[in-house]
Amino acid sequence: MSRVFSSGSLRVGLVQMCSGRDIARNLRDAAALVREAADGGASYVQTPEMTTLMEVDRERLSALAEPESANAALGELSELARELAIWLHIGSMVVKASPDKLANRSFLISPKGEVTARYDKIHMFDVDLPNGEVYRESASYTPGTKAVVAALPWGGLGFSICYDLRFPYLYRALAQAGASFLAVPAAFTRLTGEAHWVTLLRARAIEAQCFVFAAAQSGQHEHGRETFGHSLVVSPWGQVLAEGGVHPSVIFADVDLSMIGDVRSRVPSLRHDRTFTIEADGKAAQEVAS
Repeated sequence: MSRVFSSGSLRVGLVQMCSGRDIARNLRDAAALVREAADGGASYVQTPEMTTLMEVDRERLSALAEPESANAALGELSELARELAIWLHIGSMVVKASPDKLANRSFLISPKGEVTARYDKIHMFDVDLPNGEVYRESASYTPGTKAVVAALPWGGLGFSICYDLRFPYLYRALAQAGASFLAVPAAFTRLTGEAHWVTLLRARAIEAQCFVFAAAQSGQHEHGRETFGHSLVVSPWGQVLAEGGVHPSVIFADVDLSMIGDVRSRVPSLRHDRTFTIEADGKAAQEVAS
């Protein structure tokens, strides 16, 4: 698939938060950090997964969630993007998808304050961790069914959220569909983050030959969960360009847009995908599109 890639640079600002149960307080914290990112020259600003509410209790989530059409927090953040004239990517918010189900939804807001793209998290974090932590996202959330590539002035932005990171075929598909940048806003647990966060993000950047932008939650949250932090910007060559620590903050990276085309010319793996079959124990072959 041939494309013409932009030259020049893009300043990215990633907002790292420690969101809690108070939506108003989370909004104030997010707004202050988004302003800091804009003041630092960022044209694209990303917040983490669950920007406006970090909660695991289903009843509390349902009581606080609002449908997108009447979501006051989304309205405030849209106005903030318009005021600051930035592309604001809300890593995710809880929205009511139906009377008994919620969506973990990401929003891209233009400098005019308009929502230009949205994405519902596809892969549900249903796991039992070795330290006793248990998560069942599918009990509260309806999984998304559509991958999304949105248009930014600098190239295509492929959407994902947190646990999606463990499913490489999603990122390959996003790259093949025109993504130059991959968004991975997250609330990785400390246990899994220490083991896998940096490795997985670098792997997705290398495999898809895209820049990766991953704003993270970090710290001890009110409901008891501890998240890893270490927001990252990774180049298509797998280099870590910027990394956050463990406290709420903003990290910046100046992204050289020409690197996308350069990397894809050096190692043209996206042009080398092939369809093949799998044969298991001599049984009928299954066709797979790589």
